[in-house]
Amino acid sequence: MPVRIEIYDTTLRDGTQAEDFNLSVEDKIRIAIRLDELGMDYIEGGWPGSNPKDGQFFQEIQNYSLKHSKIVAFGSTHQARFQAHEDPNLKALIEARTPAVTIFGKTWDVHVRDALRISLERNLELIEDSVSWLTSKVETVFYDAEHFFDGYKANQAYAIQTLKRAVKGGAKCLVLCDTNGGTLPHELTQIIDQVKSQMGSDIKLGIHCHNDSDVAVANSLMAAMSGVVQIQGTMNGFGERCGNANLCSIIPALTLKMGFKCTAGENLSQLTGASRFVSEIANLPHNKYQPYVGTSAFAHKGGVHVSAVQRNPETYEHVRPELIGNVQRILVSDLAGKSNILAKARQFGLDLDSRDPAVMAIVSQLKELEAQGFQFEGAEASFEILMRKATGAMRRYFELIGFRVIDQKLKEDGPPQSEATIMVRVGGQVEHTAATGNGPVNALDNALRKAIEKFFPQIKEMRLEDYKVRVLPGRPGTEAKVRVLIESRDQKEKWGTVGVSHDIIEASWQALVDGICYKLIKSEGKRRTG
Repeated sequence: MPVRIEIYDTTLRDGTQAEDFNLSVEDKIRIAIRLDELGMDYIEGGWPGSNPKDGQFFQEIQNYSLKHSKIVAFGSTHQARFQAHEDPNLKALIEARTPAVTIFGKTWDVHVRDALRISLERNLELIEDSVSWLTSKVETVFYDAEHFFDGYKANQAYAIQTLKRAVKGGAKCLVLCDTNGGTLPHELTQIIDQVKSQMGSDIKLGIHCHNDSDVAVANSLMAAMSGVVQIQGTMNGFGERCGNANLCSIIPALTLKMGFKCTAGENLSQLTGASRFVSEIANLPHNKYQPYVGTSAFAHKGGVHVSAVQRNPETYEHVRPELIGNVQRILVSDLAGKSNILAKARQFGLDLDSRDPAVMAIVSQLKELEAQGFQFEGAEASFEILMRKATGAMRRYFELIGFRVIDQKLKEDGPPQSEATIMVRVGGQVEHTAATGNGPVNALDNALRKAIEKFFPQIKEMRLEDYKVRVLPGRPGTEAKVRVLIESRDQKEKWGTVGVSHDIIEASWQALVDGICYKLIKSEGKRRTG
């Protein structure tokens, strides 16, 4: 019978301690709902006694009926100057009205003496009394043994005493925390085995790892092999310093490779979407190189690799991307051969045969463009347009007659003013318009849209999401070429386009036009995603 692992998500609490990772109450609600759909067993919502925002979250989440997940409130053992029933932080945990509560206590004698500045015995009293009082008020109490592995190495007997007092208080699960993230897998498994022998095999253990030694996922998986039944972590590994154990790697490893069961593992096809959703809500770029859920996780660039995966994906993929909601991607670069081009043609819905002269023409053009500084790995929409033009499958939506961009600064302490004038031909009709903008590129974008929107109203649905400029090696200083990468989006997807020139406005124009043309291709239903 496969062992079932409880997945305990602490993105909304421990994850928010990451640098640049900030969530509003509404953000936390939206993420909690998405994590519930994924099948997380427990969702730690925050520390209600520490700030008003977390208190508001616990109040607001009561208005939602979750399908599977249980919301958890987090806090610490009571302060030494109070009794448990008097402590405001413990009272706040009860007022959160969650079915489960997690409290942490000090395991490492150094922290007891130097941080709490109390006796070792008094710390044991805090642990037992806090757990005991909460157990009388809440359905489930988990005990996080903070700094457990460091504490165990420093004073084994005392670390075990702290666990025994938590059990005496009624804790349902003892979570061993590698708070500083310095424990390596071989140490961790030895210590867990020793804890089990001293605490008894009937004690339920959990694990909470940080990634300061880059082994948080490995430690969590090894803990499962050692009999731990609850794994704590965060989506995408967000967390303080170097982050927490990454549940987006742990969940597929447990279920696809190790034979464990968990509810989130039964909904594995939702994992990639949930991972990217969390990054999007936090307004952070999703890590494209992240295992399992990154956009590069199943991306193939070299022609030999592409040829092989087209015949048998197992040649260069450790699992099928569809299992975790990801997709295989064939990249295009100067390493590309015919296999890459044919694979991309199928993805774009183009009927292209290996014997078609257009294939080698595209390969040749690709290598020439990349020599000029173009890069299509982050601009696949531009590459699709290149292929469509080469195969005669590209409609010319509009023709540029000319544009002019004026950027002027009238006052030393005032902002510059940008205006673009453009003339385009759509069918047999000439449009001549002008627009202002926040900078010359924005003005040019506004002028182009103004000129063609009445012919193609669907471009109102798209917006520019990101704009990057990179100076290319070659000529020095302001004579250098630049590469402009633009990311556009509508309500359904994002796409990237590229332009290269010695003139930044011209490079931007190339990328802007490709972005609009790609939207028009999509709106005509010509593109087949896959």
